[in-house]
Parts: sequence; C-alpha cells; structure tokens
Amino acid sequence: MKSILIIGAGRSSTALINYVLKVAKERGWFVFVGDADPGLAEKKINKHPNGRALWLDVTKSNDRKDIIGRADVVVSLLPAHLHLEVAHDCIKLKKHLITASYVSQEMYRLGDEARNRELIFMGEMGLDPGIDHMSAMQKINEIKSMGGKITSFISNTGGLVAPESDTNPWHYKFSWNPRNVVLSGQGTAQYLENDKLKFIPYNRLFQEYRTLEVPGYGEYEYYANRDSLLYREVYGLDKIPNILRGTIRARGFCDAWHALIKIGLTDASFPILDSGNITYHELMEAYLPSNNISGSVKERIARMIDEDVDSDVMKKLEWLGLFRKKKIKLPNASPALILENLLLDKWKLSPGDKDMIVMQHQFEYELGGRQKQLTSTLVMKGDDNTNTAMSKLVGLPMGIFVRLVMDGKINSKGVNIPVMREVYEPVLEELKEYGVNFIEEEKDITA
Repeated sequence: MKSILIIGAGRSSTALINYVLKVAKERGWFVFVGDADPGLAEKKINKHPNGRALWLDVTKSNDRKDIIGRADVVVSLLPAHLHLEVAHDCIKLKKHLITASYVSQEMYRLGDEARNRELIFMGEMGLDPGIDHMSAMQKINEIKSMGGKITSFISNTGGLVAPESDTNPWHYKFSWNPRNVVLSGQGTAQYLENDKLKFIPYNRLFQEYRTLEVPGYGEYEYYANRDSLLYREVYGLDKIPNILRGTIRARGFCDAWHALIKIGLTDASFPILDSGNITYHELMEAYLPSNNISGSVKERIARMIDEDVDSDVMKKLEWLGLFRKKKIKLPNASPALILENLLLDKWKLSPGDKDMIVMQHQFEYELGGRQKQLTSTLVMKGDDNTNTAMSKLVGLPMGIFVRLVMDGKINSKGVNIPVMREVYEPVLEELKEYGVNFIEEEKDITA
C-alpha cells in the first residue's frame, strides 16, 4: 500500500491532513501523521480508517529515519531550520519531499543528489510562498504569450482577521506561527524601483510602508519583505525595472509595530535576567533613557517614541497590557519572547472567529504601444478558528501536489519551487474548487 508521511500537526496542518485523508480513502493509500504531541496528531486524524498518528521527535535520528522509511512521499510542516535533516534522510531512503518553507541554499545544494535518485523535492508549496508563485507565473506567462512586456510587478500577501471577527485595536489575530510574526522583517528588505536597487533596514521597515486597495474591503498597508530580487530570474523577469514583494496589514498596524521596534521589544538577541519576577510596567521603564524622568512611564515612553500620549499608537500599546503592573512570569526570556507570549493571549482567534487571506498581484506591462495595469486579487475567509483560510491556503496546495506526485504526474526532479507549468496549472485549477479565485481588474494607464 502506498503511504504518505506528514510531519507536524500544528495550526496550518488541518486542511492538508483532511485533503490527503480524503484522497487516500479514494485511492487506497495510507497516511501517517507524526508529531511530538501524538494527541494533537490523533485529533487531526480523527479516527480516519486510512490514517494513523505517530509520536515523532525529529531530533531523534533513528526514530525519524524509521518513520520516513515507511512512506513514499514526505510532507514536512516543521520549522524551516529542521527541514534539512529530513531532506538528508529522504535522499538516503529515496523518498520525495514537499515543504511550504522558503528553500535555503543548503537545500538547493541537494538538487543534484535528488535528481540522480529521481526524487522530487518541492519547496515553497504553501500560500506565501506557494500560491503567490503559481498565480504570478500563470499571469506572467499569459501576458508574455500576448506579446506584452512586463515593466512592474508588485505582489503582496497578508494573513489577516476577517472584518466580522475584528475585535481589537490592532485589527490583527494570529492564524499562523506567532514567532514568525514577531520576528518578521528583521534583516534588510531589498527590491527594485525604476531600475535602481532599494534597501530598507529593519529599523525603518514598518515606517516606510505603502498602501493598497482591496476591492470590497478598503485600504490596507503593506511593507517590503525579504529579498524581492531573488525572484526576478525565477519568474523570467530578469530585465524588469520594478519588482517588490510585500506583506499586508490593516491600517494603523505598521505605525504601532514600528513603535515596538523603537522601544526594543522585538529583540530576540539576549535574555532578560529574572524576567519572570518583573512587571510589564518595569520592563517598559527599563527601556527609558536616564534623562527621561518626568511623568508616568506611559508618558515617558510616548515622549521617547515621538507619540502623543493619547495617540492611536499609544492606545494600541496600552491595550496590549505593556503598562500594567502585572508580572511577566516568563523566566530569562528575551524581549521578543515576552512580546510573543503576551500577544499569544491578546491576538488569539476565539471560537467562531474567522481569519482572512488577501493576496494581490499588480502588473504593469506594455502591449501594442499602450501601457496597461492589471490587478489580480484573492480574498478568502476561514470557516472558524480551526478551519482557517490560512490552513486551507497553506495545506491545500501541498495536498494537491502530493496527489500529483503519488499519481506519477510530476516529472520535475531535483529541488524546485512551483513555477513550472506542469505544477501550477493543475494545482491552481483544483484550488478553484475550494474557492481560490482571483478577481482581475485591468485598465489603460498610458500617459
């Protein structure tokens, strides 16, 4: 019997596991779900006859190899830094590997070995990265097939909270890894504008945001993420003068997050000794310069970050509980970990809450002597706080791709991302059945 191993049963795994179990029943396959918390895996399997939950500590190499050895295809939902050990096992044991994470240089170096063993290693097969690559490539190739020359490509995605479940002043709730949210943007963003390189360091990133319009939902913000230049060649846009990839947030979010950065609360580089015995109020006071001594801690923080004490930014900080005389109760934690722990409670999806994914591509291209602008927008809401849009749009592309691999319909061996037609066409076509539809608006912008 053919079998599939899914490693990780966390918040983004629900739709993937449900899809693969459904297909497994139709085709007579078997699905193993391995997690350090077997109870969580059992809950996701939900007594399905074609599934089995397994205890798996991925740091234990013998156990890991034993479980990987049982499968034909391995799907890793582990944190990105753990994929490499799984990949080496898959090479040795001749197993295909699929992940949703960005493909590291170390992973790319396994490409020749994977090809030699006729293995499919597909990374960036989730939402962002994943659906963004596939939908962008489909449209890029379509424009090129008409004879169009693309002059600008801006692509943005955001995991947000649906308006009907928006109950806090940050207009944000967690639908994916909280640690990634807290540490997002660290480093320097790189993109291309008017054929010139642009760099935005972390200390300016959330200050230099831009805005976009989401049809039917109004105005949102976006900030540049990672290295947009990596995708020029991959997308066949190596001559393009403008390319930018970004992350979408609700209006007001970026200014408030910039304040947290200015204070120092997103720093993960050092532990605060005895942090468990100090209060949030004392933590904030510790960040104040010694010459800033008049007024309350809240007033002094406002002065330090150049905000009015009654500003929207300060209201957001106060709502988080940063000025409360409540103990942190987290020993020897970094500022970023303290912030993450606080946000886990404040930004959690409540029962019945819905998240919302927004993805928008904006192309400018020349065709027939005219300059055109095409905006392609995806909006999807989750069903509830468990069956989230994030889980669907991360898990379904992987599940569909697993089916294609198991059915022998994928020929691209080695380490790849989903930018080839044999991948994006069938995946995007099937995703339409789950409500993944892009709404397009085109206009002539010739001067």
